[in-house]
Amino acid sequence: MEDDDFWEMSDNVDYKGIKVSDLLKKEKDKIVYEYDFGDGWQHDVILEKILPVDKKIKYPVCVKGKMNCPPEDCGGIWGYYELLEILANPKHPEYNGWFEWMGEEKFDPEYFDLEEVNGLLRRNF
Repeated sequence: MEDDDFWEMSDNVDYKGIKVSDLLKKEKDKIVYEYDFGDGWQHDVILEKILPVDKKIKYPVCVKGKMNCPPEDCGGIWGYYELLEILANPKHPEYNGWFEWMGEEKFDPEYFDLEEVNGLLRRNF
């Protein structure tokens, strides 16, 4: 199949009706998810474990996580690594420029708040 045929076919798919559970059926199944084609973020999504359904929980729910997500439009993985290097060195010539670009907010790459993530999931799904 030619690349053009693939992209033309993919434009005809209604992705709104597709659930992760339609793609990942058994433990260790894996898909690659690309976010932001311009920056090229590729994520391996792996079904690690299937838990019994708890009727008291509204799904989707995050049960565990670590680290902050990179800021939007930071230039993909290479731009993110460069950003971390710059932010670790206040004397770096681009240090102030990055803070201006990020809106003066403090960025902590180690930050993760499970309740915050689940709040976002509840609002968006």
